[in-house]
Amino acid sequence: MSIHGIVDPALLERAATAVTERTRWVDDFPTPGVRFADLTPVFADGPAFGAVIAALAAVAEGAELVAGVDARGFLLGGGIARELGVGVLAVRKAGKLPPPVRTCEYSLEYGSASIEIPGDSIALEGRRVFVVDDVLATGGTLAATVQLLEEGGADVVAVSVVTEIEALAGRARLAKHPLTSLVRI
Repeated sequence: MSIHGIVDPALLERAATAVTERTRWVDDFPTPGVRFADLTPVFADGPAFGAVIAALAAVAEGAELVAGVDARGFLLGGGIARELGVGVLAVRKAGKLPPPVRTCEYSLEYGSASIEIPGDSIALEGRRVFVVDDVLATGGTLAATVQLLEEGGADVVAVSVVTEIEALAGRARLAKHPLTSLVRI
C-alpha cells in the first residue's frame, strides 16, 4: 500500500533523483556479502537532504510523532518532525536508553539485534506515529520498531525509507502499514 497518489509526484521524483545520484555503495560492509547503501553523501548535500526531508514529510500526513530508527533515521526523523511541527522519538539500539525501556529483539540479514524505546516517559497511547529509517532490507528493524510502538499503544500511520532493497523482501514484513520508499533497487 502506498499513499503516493496524494503527494506531488515531482516532489518524490526530486528526492529519488538526489538519492540515486549521491548514494555511495560499499561492498562487503558491515560483513562479507552485504552491499551497504551509504547515504552520507545525500545527507551532506543541503539541497539533496532538503528534497528527501520534504518528500518524506509529504507522506507523513496526520502524524503526531515521528519515530526515527537508530542511527540515520534520527537525522531523517528530526528533519521530518521539524517540517511537520511535531515531536521526534529516537528508536535506539539496545543499551543506549536509561531504564525502563521497551525492548524487541529481531533478525537482520547479517545477524540479530535489539532495539528500544522509552518504557514510560513518552505517552504513546493513541498517538499517530510515522516511522522512518534510511534503508529497508529484510524488514527486521522496521518490523521490530512498529511492534514496540504498537505494544505501547501507538497507531503507526505509515512507514517510510529512503532506499528499499527489493530482493530482500522486507516490504512483506510491513504489509499492514502504508510503506513509501523513495528509491527501490
